Amino acid sequence: MGTASGTERCVPAEAVRIGTAVPRRNYGWLRALGRWVLKAMRWRAEGDFADHPRLVVALAPHSSNWDFVVGAAFLFVLGVRVAFIGKHTLFRGPLGAFMRWLGGIPVDRSRPEGFAEAMATAFNSRDQLWLVIAPDGTRRHGAEFKSGFYRIAQAANVPIFPIYLNYRRRTTGFLPVLDADMDVAAGVEHVRHLLYSHGARRQE
Repeated sequence: MGTASGTERCVPAEAVRIGTAVPRRNYGWLRALGRWVLKAMRWRAEGDFADHPRLVVALAPHSSNWDFVVGAAFLFVLGVRVAFIGKHTLFRGPLGAFMRWLGGIPVDRSRPEGFAEAMATAFNSRDQLWLVIAPDGTRRHGAEFKSGFYRIAQAANVPIFPIYLNYRRRTTGFLPVLDADMDVAAGVEHVRHLLYSHGARRQE
């Protein structure tokens, strides 16, 4: 199933085919909650889902807190186990415990030194790991596309799986997996272009 320009190739999240190499998790009753959320919001999926044990997911855009709601709902329905990076201030109190349970990794953005190397070590110590990163880095429109996701993929020698959110069409799109074998600046721009030219649309 290729990326579509309309809704004719879109399917409900539960119809997405998940391969055997993908890290899995049973979210229990949260799966039903995720299905309800996506149905209520009329959100669907398009494209082929990656079948790799270890990769970096580049998710764009990062335009509002609804990104987390939509992303979590898809995660629950698909039953995929991921790790993701979040601002360290979100990991306080009960919310912090929930974020860690989901796979969240707190990051102090004022101290990014050595993070790519640390994540590469985490990849090398696991047979399966999907790390989700929003390269936009901020909800502000026109913000610079951050290069951390590409540096991590290069350091860990793992591919990149671009996923876009299209708020206009209420669609999550899966693009083909690609290797991080370009110069960082060129590679980051290539991924940004792929995401936004194939369907990434911010919440207006």
